[in-house]
Amino acid sequence: MEEFLKIDRTKQEVELMSPLTWAYIGDAVYELFIRNKLINETNLKPHKLHIEAIKYVKAKSQAEKLNEIYETLTDEEKDIVRRGRNTQNHHLPKNSNVQEYMYATAFEALIGYLYLTKQNVRLREILANI
Repeated sequence: MEEFLKIDRTKQEVELMSPLTWAYIGDAVYELFIRNKLINETNLKPHKLHIEAIKYVKAKSQAEKLNEIYETLTDEEKDIVRRGRNTQNHHLPKNSNVQEYMYATAFEALIGYLYLTKQNVRLREILANI
């Protein structure tokens, strides 16, 4: 599995990526985390798993989670969040307001950045606290 998920970018290369790229992969990492958590902690059928997962991965929930953990973030992580939040995104949210969507993007950017820079211990800490 580790070879399947191999990351070939250096931290310097990741830092030069768009925060939307961090958010792109962060969205996938967070959704996989939530799906895995639901599989491990429930006996729900696939449709119910999907309905439950949506509660966690929607923009409003992600924005709330970011707000809950923000004070525990390092200065570097807060900078990643700021960059993710302030990134120009031309996608209009359909089930949230613009501010929630900006903070959800910031949350996903943080998750993606930590994943891409192989900060797995810190990523696990953050995910465990949400």
